[in-house]
Amino acid sequence: MKNYVILVVFFLLTMRSNAQELDTLKNIIISSSRIDLPFKENSRTIQIVTAEEIKKLGVTNVADALQQVAGIDVRRQGINGMQADLYIRGGGFDQTLLLIDGIKVDDPQTGHHTMNLALPIEMIKRIEIIKGPAARIFGQNAFTGAINIVTKDVDETGLITKIQSGSFGQSIAEATGTIKLKESNHIVHFSKSFSQGYRYNTDFDNTNYVLKSLLNKNKLPIELLTSYAERKFGANGFYGIPTATKQYEATQASLVGLTTVIKNGNLTLKPRLYWRRNQDEYHYIRSNPSIYRNLHITNKVAAECNGSYESKAGISGFGLEVAKYYISSNRLGDNSREMASLFLEHRFQFFNNKFDVTPGIAVSYFSDFDNKAFPGLDLGYQISSTFRVYGNIGYTYRVPTYTDLYYVGPQAIGNKDLQPEEALSEEIGFKWLTKNFDFTWAAFNRDSNDLIDYVRPTEADIVYTPQNIQEVNTKGFETQVDFRFQLHTLPQTIKLGYTFMEDDVKKSSAAFSRYSINSMKHQFVANYTMQWFKYFSNSVSYRYVERTSGVSYAICDVNASYRLKAVELSLYANNIFNTEYVETGMVPMPKGNILFGLKYNFK
Repeated sequence: MKNYVILVVFFLLTMRSNAQELDTLKNIIISSSRIDLPFKENSRTIQIVTAEEIKKLGVTNVADALQQVAGIDVRRQGINGMQADLYIRGGGFDQTLLLIDGIKVDDPQTGHHTMNLALPIEMIKRIEIIKGPAARIFGQNAFTGAINIVTKDVDETGLITKIQSGSFGQSIAEATGTIKLKESNHIVHFSKSFSQGYRYNTDFDNTNYVLKSLLNKNKLPIELLTSYAERKFGANGFYGIPTATKQYEATQASLVGLTTVIKNGNLTLKPRLYWRRNQDEYHYIRSNPSIYRNLHITNKVAAECNGSYESKAGISGFGLEVAKYYISSNRLGDNSREMASLFLEHRFQFFNNKFDVTPGIAVSYFSDFDNKAFPGLDLGYQISSTFRVYGNIGYTYRVPTYTDLYYVGPQAIGNKDLQPEEALSEEIGFKWLTKNFDFTWAAFNRDSNDLIDYVRPTEADIVYTPQNIQEVNTKGFETQVDFRFQLHTLPQTIKLGYTFMEDDVKKSSAAFSRYSINSMKHQFVANYTMQWFKYFSNSVSYRYVERTSGVSYAICDVNASYRLKAVELSLYANNIFNTEYVETGMVPMPKGNILFGLKYNFK
């Protein structure tokens, strides 16, 4: 690893690069809900990760990019985001909703598949992270928040190719083409990545295809989004006890969505149709599937129409969503679930538009559970052009997944008597956004009832069983500081984030919690993105995590890139100090590793 550090230092000292202006977030429109608002006017805790920021981190996937966001806990097993779960503010991975251009890609089998459709980095324009009670905006899966991946637009016709290679036999090849025509725009992406693995049976072979088209763009634009992701990987110890070293999994996830926007005066309508499919095949013994094999196929077909209407009384938002879920499984059986949700909200403004009040409600029907209403309220006051205070409160809800209800396996047994989770969440915070300095702070509290978690009754037990833990209180605060400045006209950015959380389990007889309650207690993230010379940029990232179990670790990554005309060279070094750590279960993460890249932009 010492040789890697020497290479990094040499790379930093000898190359030059070009300075680019940093994105400012203040005027970005957060359009993942019915009422579209600029970032600076939103009365919720929202963080934005731009494509430029992701590029300067040097990461190869969404899971690794989200590691640097305060309040986000990404628990990975393996490299390249191979198997990763998303947690927001101490919630479970089933309580985080992922969207792509506003399309909900939740899976009824398990939240473990949330990241299966996370798009390749080259397709991403930005990532919007909405924290806190979001059920009244997005529905029941947004228990602790939602993450919306916004895809790139087509500015010009071109082709970008990229290859990377490094430790553990990693190889990544990508091609992203854009076509700009008179009546339509198209962006096509293909990528292939594979690795021999950083330890026994952690090899992988991944393939991604993405097509985004904007059709009939001069009349009534229709956006088509299609995506297919295949992952095949050795899962040494991923699911269950560490001695299960020969596990294997292969997933196939696909998405087809059609969206349009209809505007007529003050009325805006956003109709959408989409289909999401996921296939999950698991072998307990990779070389002998007959010993134990799972095959789950899930489908979600949905239609929705969101809209808004502007009047003298403010902006009204409304929406209707209907969906049907199917699952066909040799372990979970053949089941289906119908769901329908109605969304209503209105934004009032007072005192020369400085004070805003947004009450809202979502009412949901479930064919296999009781119907539920999720009311909520957002408040905000713009004290000055740069300083805003806000608060929100809302009920949230999540129905059990099919894995929660019906799974029977060597490490876990489902519980068909589970009840849906419920919670009341509140937060208060402020945003101070200036040209060179941003400071945000938020305190949050969540009182959960019937929280579902996988537990072991005693330390001696091996098999986990999902249970409704009667009462859990989660509270904490988070803060983010961004400082932008120049050295010899070259832009520099320092980002610092800190999160504190604590869980108070009121009623639980379990000796060990597998997911929800083993959350972060302290999290600190830091990043310095710098440009010392023309055509050269680099960044240093640091993150520290201490969990409620007492386990803690600190990781440092370094990235550097050199661009000359159409060619860009990159170097990414992960965990440069060889820290030994585990993010989930008992699966050790890799020690120091490095990835070299070459990118070419055809125009």
